[in-house]
Amino acid sequence: MAHKKPTITDIRANKGKYQYTMMRTENWEELAAAQAAGIDMVSVPPEMLAQKQFRDVAPTLFAVPGLPLYELDGTTDAFLKWGFEMMRNGADAVYCAASMPTVRRMADEGIPVIGHVGLVPHTCTWTGGFKAVGKTAGSAKWVYDRVMQYEEAGAFGVEIEVVPPEVTAEIAKHTSVFLVSMGGGKGGDCQYLFGCDVLGTNTGHVPRHSKQYVNLAKEFDRIQEMRMTAFKEWVNDVQSGAWPTAPYIVSAPKAEIDAFKKMLPRK
Repeated sequence: MAHKKPTITDIRANKGKYQYTMMRTENWEELAAAQAAGIDMVSVPPEMLAQKQFRDVAPTLFAVPGLPLYELDGTTDAFLKWGFEMMRNGADAVYCAASMPTVRRMADEGIPVIGHVGLVPHTCTWTGGFKAVGKTAGSAKWVYDRVMQYEEAGAFGVEIEVVPPEVTAEIAKHTSVFLVSMGGGKGGDCQYLFGCDVLGTNTGHVPRHSKQYVNLAKEFDRIQEMRMTAFKEWVNDVQSGAWPTAPYIVSAPKAEIDAFKKMLPRK
């Protein structure tokens, strides 16, 4: 597809026709790489989106800021206020896993909301912890019902995480919401991964559904060793008298230096 920032209308029109890509980016280098690589969407920390340089770096990326569920005080008004702030800052949609009345209120105000079903980390105690959801008929139906609730509440999209691909594909046939698949197979409308997992900079648990394409952590370690080596060599040069020397210093004519010395008090 042409690399332009999609609208909600564009995304809905492409449902079932095009797989969008979304990357979690947490610094300016990752954001710039996502823009250059032709990624369609980014999940971003709200504080990055608030910076003026965001759209200079990512003019065509569909930006979705999000907060952990319990970072706000939990009231609908708090989420609504936050949603308005994000839209003023240039968000194209917001991630919100709060209650359906909250989602409905935000949607009623024209804020495109992306909810969350399946493995939802901050509420996963209700589904048995950090494991797949939807592997039984009953739990698959629960995921489906939850998606339908988001649709009824007016959500634009739903992240569907660590759900069997057959379940995701079947749900996609029954809903108009934009399904963002993270470990949910190809049946959704968008594939989503975290940049730290793709780049190999994640120092914690690496999810099964992620794929590492490069080991930047190893490269960063190598670069740090190069930094330390260079600094040590400079210290050694200073201590041995090898630094500074020409051409790293400026010189004045000898006559000028001699004249300067005559201006100083005798010692």
